[in-house]
Amino acid sequence: MSRKLKLALAQLNWVVGDIEGNCERMLATVKAQEDADLVLFSELALCGYSPEDLLFRPDFQQRCEEQLVRLEQASKKTAIVVGHPWWQNGTIYNALSFFYQGELQARYFKQQLPNYGVFDEKRYFQQGNERCVVPFKGYHLGLLICEDIWINEPIDALKQAGADLVLSINASPYSREKPHIRTQLIKEHCQRTHLPVVYLNQIGGQDELVFDGCSKVFDERGTITHRLAAFDEQVAVVEFDELTIVPMQDAAPELSPLAQVYQALVLATRDYVTKNGFKGAILGLSGGIDSGLTVAIAVDALGKESVQAVMMPFRYTSEMSIHDAKEQADLLGVEFDTVSIEPMFDAFMDQLSPMFKGSAIDTTEENLQARCRAVILMAMSNKRRRLVLTTSNKSESAVGYSTLIW
Repeated sequence: MSRKLKLALAQLNWVVGDIEGNCERMLATVKAQEDADLVLFSELALCGYSPEDLLFRPDFQQRCEEQLVRLEQASKKTAIVVGHPWWQNGTIYNALSFFYQGELQARYFKQQLPNYGVFDEKRYFQQGNERCVVPFKGYHLGLLICEDIWINEPIDALKQAGADLVLSINASPYSREKPHIRTQLIKEHCQRTHLPVVYLNQIGGQDELVFDGCSKVFDERGTITHRLAAFDEQVAVVEFDELTIVPMQDAAPELSPLAQVYQALVLATRDYVTKNGFKGAILGLSGGIDSGLTVAIAVDALGKESVQAVMMPFRYTSEMSIHDAKEQADLLGVEFDTVSIEPMFDAFMDQLSPMFKGSAIDTTEENLQARCRAVILMAMSNKRRRLVLTTSNKSESAVGYSTLIW
C-alpha cells in the first residue's frame, strides 16, 4: 500500500499578544481542513511574531500554556504543528509542538537564533540542540524553525536521522530580493539532500516588520510544486503519494520586484492601522508625488471610505497644487477637506514677533508652517480616531530633513 499524506499549510496573519484570538483562528482552520492529515502553522503563530518583552510576563506564559492545551485536545483526528514560546526550567525556547491523537507527539526547540538586523532572539530564547524527526503516516517528518534552514547543518542532520520530508515553519520578514534568496537557498538544500521541503511563512505587518508569505513546496529536485500568495492569507492543501507531490493547479503568480515593494507598503499600513485599533487614516495632501503615493497606498490598504485627505494651503501654495490635490482625492474617492493655515500662522507670529524682533526670516518661519499643519492633522486624528500618515520620502529620511507632517 502506498503512503499518502495530505498537509494543509495555513499562511495566515497573526496578532502579537492576541493568544486567544490566534488560537481560535487555528481551531477554525483545523475544523475547516478536517480532510487533511496535518495542519501546519507558522513560527510563534500562537502569540504572534515577535512578542519581545511580553515573554517575560507570567500571565503571558500562562495564557500560552492554556491555549496549547486546547490545540492538543483538538488534534484527535488531525495532527497540528504549531509554533509557540515554551518556558522550561527558567528558560524560554522558540518552539514548535506536534500534536496528534489528543497528545503531544514531539516538541522541537529552534537551534539557530538570529541576532542581527531586525532580530534579537538571543535576548529572549535559549538555543535548542536536538534534531527532531517524527514518524507520521508512514513518513519521517523532519522539523525546522525559520533560521534553521538558512544553513546546511540542521537539514543535513535531519537527513542523517532518516527524515524523508522536511517541514519548516517560519516568520521571515520581507526585504527586497528576500523571496528570491529564500527560494534559491531551499532549492540548493533539496538538490543536495534529495529531500522535499515544505516551507511555510506567515503574512502581516508588525511594527517595523512586514511578512510576505510566499510559502512554497519543493520536491527532492528543488522544483517548486506549490506557490502560495504574496502578502495575502491562504490555506493550501499539499498531497503526497509516496514522495511524489501532486502539483498545485492554481499556484499564485510571482510578483515583480516593484509590485512586491508596493504590496509590502499596503499590507504594513493596513495592519498598523487596524491592529492598533484606529478607524482609518488621515494625511496632508499637497498635490505632490510623495503625498500622492501615500494616499494611494492608504486607499489600497484601508478602502476609500477610511481615508481622509486634507489640503492645508498657505500664501505660497500654487493653484496647481490645490487643483492636483483635489483631482487626486476625487479620482480615489476619498474624503477631502481644505483648511488654510494662514490664520493659525499669523496668530503664532503675532505672539512670537516680539521675541523675533531684529531677526531675519529663516527656516524658523518655514518650520512653523509644517507645525501648523501638524496641529490640524493631529486634532482631526484625535477627534476621529484616524492614524496620521507621514508623507516624507526616503531621501528626506536618510538625511534627517523632513517635516513632521506635510
